[in-house]
Amino acid sequence: MPELPEVETTVRGLAQFLDGERISRIALNRPNLRRPFPPDLVQVMTGATVTGLSRRAKYGLIHTDRDQTMIFHLGMSGRWRIDPAQPEKHDHLVMETSDHSFALCDPRRFGSVDLIASDALDQWPPFAALGPEPLGPDLSPAHLKQAMKGRMQAVKLCLLDQSVVAGLGNIYVCEALYRAGIHPLKKGGKVTKPQLERLVPHIVEVLTQSIRDGGSSLRDYAAPDGELGYFATRFDVYGREGEPCSRGDGGIIRRIQQGGRSTWYCPKCQK
Repeated sequence: MPELPEVETTVRGLAQFLDGERISRIALNRPNLRRPFPPDLVQVMTGATVTGLSRRAKYGLIHTDRDQTMIFHLGMSGRWRIDPAQPEKHDHLVMETSDHSFALCDPRRFGSVDLIASDALDQWPPFAALGPEPLGPDLSPAHLKQAMKGRMQAVKLCLLDQSVVAGLGNIYVCEALYRAGIHPLKKGGKVTKPQLERLVPHIVEVLTQSIRDGGSSLRDYAAPDGELGYFATRFDVYGREGEPCSRGDGGIIRRIQQGGRSTWYCPKCQK
């Protein structure tokens, strides 16, 4: 699944070609993805000028001068293709400007597209319940301490809770916990202040590095220009079961299941 860095990479890639442009045509090649397309999507977006693009958690936002914002989620395998050489079977939404075309390709159709009044974005249910952005000023050790206070759930699962931090996914939580030296099974309410003071900068660090590298490109993901990100070559623990810890401490990376997902960690240096 495209995670926060992949969505951020997508938004930045689209912005280079779409920001400030007028949408001359939009076509839907099927009635739905994970849920139906908004009934007024074509009417509202045709002729609209894009006033900016942004990201919230794992959602991309295309803002317009119609006081409406088109919100997309890439689901498991979605990606935008810019000026594709030829259409693909799974190009379910196509937008055109005077100079470019943009195809939303989603083979598994777990993605979504919504149209929300721009002044009501914060009240939109999927956004209203979100915690702070991990790359924003509101993520702090104090916030995490309060959000996880008294929680007996493992810290790994707490960090995947979108009401605690918006947009963190499995890959980057595993990597951040490793860098901070925190065991993924440690109870959220038992994580110490010094550990949280290490953790927050490492969350920012691992996400920033992945965005710089273009994401991780696991399975079906690619950036809008077709380029594959290469942060996956920098993983310290994710997918490295049975390999030696990169710290050279003699630890061997283990894999366990948490909340239906795999977790990788070093039992020697993560406490």
